[in-house]
Amino acid sequence: MNGRGGRSQRFGGTPYELTDDSPVYVISVAAQLSGLHPQTLRQYDRLGLVSPDRTAGRGRRYSARDIELLRQVQQLSQDEGINLAGIKRIIELENQVAALQARAAELQQALESAAVTMRRREAQVHASYRRDLVPYEDVQQSSALVVWRPKPPRD
Repeated sequence: MNGRGGRSQRFGGTPYELTDDSPVYVISVAAQLSGLHPQTLRQYDRLGLVSPDRTAGRGRRYSARDIELLRQVQQLSQDEGINLAGIKRIIELENQVAALQARAAELQQALESAAVTMRRREAQVHASYRRDLVPYEDVQQSSALVVWRPKPPRD
């Protein structure tokens, strides 16, 4: 629900590299950063609006992306007057759109790669044509007589 795609991808190349998905903020800090009360954050978690990571002791850890999502939920609720069920649906649809856009980009990349492969194979086929063959052209009927004599076989 929080737009992460996969929790296992939250860290970059090293275990100490922080990203927007790195769960680093305890609930009190997340509440301050988002301008919300900690109890509101707990309610949003229960409703599935913003789902922070959990520590081994079950404590919540919020990421920068979670903080931004909390602000978005608050803005939709207060400024736009949308109820929490509506906000949850909006978040689900936004996540679905993001996933579809990522899939479309992936398919576009695969299509471009297939086109390159096809052009390469087509060039290989053209390069393999026998050069001693002459293209056939349809000749209009004429009264000319052509005698063909095969070449004697080579030894």
